[in-house]
This record gives sequence, structure tokens and C-alpha cells, in this order.
Amino acid sequence: MDSAERAPSAPFSRVTIRVGALLFCGAEVALIRRDRPDSVHYIPPGGDVEPGEDLLAALRRERAEELGMPPAQARLPELLRVVDQRVGRPGPTAPPRKLHPLYRLHITRAVRDALSTVEYDELPDGSREAGTVHRVHHRSCAELPLFPPIGRALSALPDPHAAVADAALEAVTDDNYTWV
Repeated sequence: MDSAERAPSAPFSRVTIRVGALLFCGAEVALIRRDRPDSVHYIPPGGDVEPGEDLLAALRRERAEELGMPPAQARLPELLRVVDQRVGRPGPTAPPRKLHPLYRLHITRAVRDALSTVEYDELPDGSREAGTVHRVHHRSCAELPLFPPIGRALSALPDPHAAVADAALEAVTDDNYTWV
């Protein structure tokens, strides 16, 4: 049986990893806002890890691609949160299980001011969608439509440098999340 004759994969039988950067400048965190016809949502800068790519290398690549940020412009990344996503979605292919390791980085005002303010995401049809980079006080993240849904966890940080006891957040599933 060749690949064209294979049965479709079961939901969540593939695992992908999307690294994210939580770039803090003081109490503000940089998030990308996506305005769509039926919704608005925010995401941390980042993207899918390529096959064989190291997580931190992927994080550096994504920061450079999305924000124009050279690797030396941030202190060492620190794993802050991990989200396990198992959410169904419309479309012809089975949804993957997606892991979201989210790394905290602290940057200076000079670095923040030099970041790109627009991020372009390539869509499946080859077109590009523009997102705008917003700086948001971490305490106001609970009120944002943020994916992965980390807003409450960011808002609960006593300060942007605060340690967390456990990086794992509640899994995102069809029982507690509706795909937008």
C-alpha cells in the first residue's frame, strides 16, 4: 500500500511541537494579535519546530523570522509553561496533538523598540496574513483571547521574574476549549 492508499490517521496520532517566546520588557509581554473576519486572538511569537531541530534553535529562528530579533539580544530563555493541545478542528486532515513549550525571555527597552511591529504568517494557499505585535501588561493577559490559553497563568505571576513550581498547565481539549 503506498502513501496515497493509506487510511487517514486518527486524531492526535501525530505530535507536533510549537515553541513560543514570552518576551518580557519589564511587566509587558509581546504578543501577536491576529484579526480575522469572525474573531480576534493573540499568540506568543513562535512556530513549529522543524524535524530534527533543537527546541532552543527553533525558538531563536522563530524570534528572528517573526520579530527580526538576533539571538544575542535576549538573556537565556527559561521554560515557563508547557501546554498539551488535543483539540479537534475542521478540515480534511486529522488534527495533531501539539505541545507548546513557552519560554520566558527578558529584553531591554532598546531591544523591544527595535522589534518588528508586524508579523506575516504564510497560509496554506500561499498568501500571507499579517499580525501586529502588541505589548501587553502581563496582569491584563487573563482578559485576552490568547492561544494557547495561558492568560490566567501570565496574569497570576506576582512579577515577570517569578519562579513557577510546575511548568505544565491544564491540557487544552475539546472538553475545555472551542476551536475558533
